[in-house]
Amino acid sequence: MTVINGIKEETLIQRLINGDQTAFELLFRFYYPGLVTFASQIVLDPDEAEEIVQEFFVKLWAGRREIKKSDTLKSYFFTSVKNRALNVLKKEKISEKVRQELREMTETDQLYQPDLFVESEMQARIKSAFEKLPERTNEVFTLSRFKGFSNDEIANQLNISKRTVETHISNALKILREELKDYMFMLLLF
Repeated sequence: MTVINGIKEETLIQRLINGDQTAFELLFRFYYPGLVTFASQIVLDPDEAEEIVQEFFVKLWAGRREIKKSDTLKSYFFTSVKNRALNVLKKEKISEKVRQELREMTETDQLYQPDLFVESEMQARIKSAFEKLPERTNEVFTLSRFKGFSNDEIANQLNISKRTVETHISNALKILREELKDYMFMLLLF
């Protein structure tokens, strides 16, 4: 189950169906970057990809009452955008053979899987969160969590007390929790 800005996606879907513009905006902001990247991989034109995704969201809002209640709209969003992108190629008179190859590729190739586009956004947020850590805190946290050093080993290596190491780790976790609160559920999956 996806959580967006601390709200279950299922709840946002119900609110969207009921005409809640804030729910629509939250879904839009969460999925838009990944959908544009996904569409760009198909039409090979970032401006056209943005137009496809924007048009999709306009039609989503207009047809919100027909949305079936579900836990997530991710597969619906990515399938709809893929079909719209393929239709754009069709209008541009791309050969049927090329369209069929693209259709098959988007269904089987890992590069075209919706999770990849949502995860890449999450990876950017994680990188940004780590950049907000003070230099020493980042160093201690990296030694602890990514290199497997014990608190005693870190203290000895950096000539600081074990208590200082614990404080740096605690501070890092606090900052990362706050910076990544929108992604906590997804992070638990990894």
